[in-house]
Amino acid sequence: MISVLFIGDICGKPGRYAVKKNLPTIVEQYNIDFVIANGENASHGRGLNYSHYKELVSYGINCITMGNHFFGADEILHNMDNYVNLIRPANFAENVPGIGTKVFKVKDKKLRVTNLIGMSEIQYLGQSNPFIVANDIVTKDDSDIHIIDFHAEATGEKGALARFFDGKVSAVIGTHTHVQTNDARILPCGTGFMSDVGSCCAYQSILGMEAEAVINRTAFGLPERFTVATSGEQQFNAVVLVFNEENKICSLKPIFIVSL
Repeated sequence: MISVLFIGDICGKPGRYAVKKNLPTIVEQYNIDFVIANGENASHGRGLNYSHYKELVSYGINCITMGNHFFGADEILHNMDNYVNLIRPANFAENVPGIGTKVFKVKDKKLRVTNLIGMSEIQYLGQSNPFIVANDIVTKDDSDIHIIDFHAEATGEKGALARFFDGKVSAVIGTHTHVQTNDARILPCGTGFMSDVGSCCAYQSILGMEAEAVINRTAFGLPERFTVATSGEQQFNAVVLVFNEENKICSLKPIFIVSL
């Protein structure tokens, strides 16, 4: 058996604190062997600087995935070699630093993590078709377990990619919306799927951001910059993926914790 914890988008200081506070207990409670987390919002809500990368790794995160805010911290573009266990969307342009898929050894198994970014209703950053890029990775893959972080806005696009690769990858877990969905399931051909795992952020916020700024922009059209909400309780969102001895996923258990 292999148990993998997939943590939702870590947003700013409250998100990092939620990971620090909750991860040790979750790892012990569920006998976690490997931890994946989306870190694209970990530094002030946009990007991941090297200091915060090291912080997250020190908490026990084994692989960090990214998304549309990959370019938010300039230093990542010039020091990618230092971000050893970080992957960025595989369907970014080839000249973008970094890699989009990586194999890790977990117990005696080869576990692959692939990061993709969607194309529907999301910022265009030169990304290509995620179905085509993922298919190229899948057809060449010889790993025992393959988990995809699909960083996308549209639930339909996430569901379509999961069904397209049903039986060909172990799990497709969605990120980006910061809202945990109630649809974790095993698809007909055996692939685990969840539209969005959610986020680690301030609980009384709007997607991890200060409510006032979001209201001013959406209700009144004011070009106000979003800032990370920092007060009050934090939420910790994740999902536990359990794989049997035949490398088949046998359960998905969403986690939603709110604490000070």
